Amino acid sequence: MYKLKIISSSVRPGRKGPVIARWITEVAKKYEQFEVELLDLGEINLPMMNEPNHPSKKDYQHEHTKKWSALIDEADAFVFVTAEYDFNYPAPLRNALEYLFKEWAYKAAGIVSYGGVSAGTRAANSLKADLSTFSIVPLYQMVNIPFFTNFINENGELNPNEITVKSADAMLKELLRWTKGLKIIKEDK
Repeated sequence: MYKLKIISSSVRPGRKGPVIARWITEVAKKYEQFEVELLDLGEINLPMMNEPNHPSKKDYQHEHTKKWSALIDEADAFVFVTAEYDFNYPAPLRNALEYLFKEWAYKAAGIVSYGGVSAGTRAANSLKADLSTFSIVPLYQMVNIPFFTNFINENGELNPNEITVKSADAMLKELLRWTKGLKIIKEDK
C-alpha cells in the first residue's frame, strides 16, 4: 500500500480549499492501493521558515519541522490542492515546500487547482515548475476547477461536474502508476 498525502494549501480566513481537498481525498480513498491522509496547511500552521540550518542537512531544531518532516518523509506520493492568488500558488505552500528537501524527493505529485475563469491553471503551472526542483515528479494529468464556487452546495460540499470527476480519476490512475515506478528509484537513493 502506498501512502498518499493530500496537501491543502490555502490558509486564509474564509478559504474554500478544504472543501476541494476533502472531495479529492474521498475520491482517492476509492483506490485501495493508496492509504490517504489529508494535510491542511491551515491547521498545521507552519511559521515562516525559521530553521537555522539548510533543509538538505535534515538537522532540524524545531518540533514543528520535525513533525512536518516525518509526515512528508513517510509519503510515497502527493496531491497538492491549490488556489490561485495573484497568478501563483499560495505562499504557505511554498513555505511548506522549502522547510524540507530530501523528504520530497523521488515522489510523484498530482495537482488540483481551482479559481475563476482560469481554474487556477497559472498557479498549477507555477507549482509544477517548482516541484521539480525538489525532485518531485509533477504529473501532466491535473484537475482544474473553474468557477469552483458554483460547485459548492449549501452543505459546503463540492458537487463536481463530469469533466472534473473524469480528470480526478485520470490523475489518480496516473499517480498510482508513477508511484509504483518511483518506489524503485526512491529506494535506490
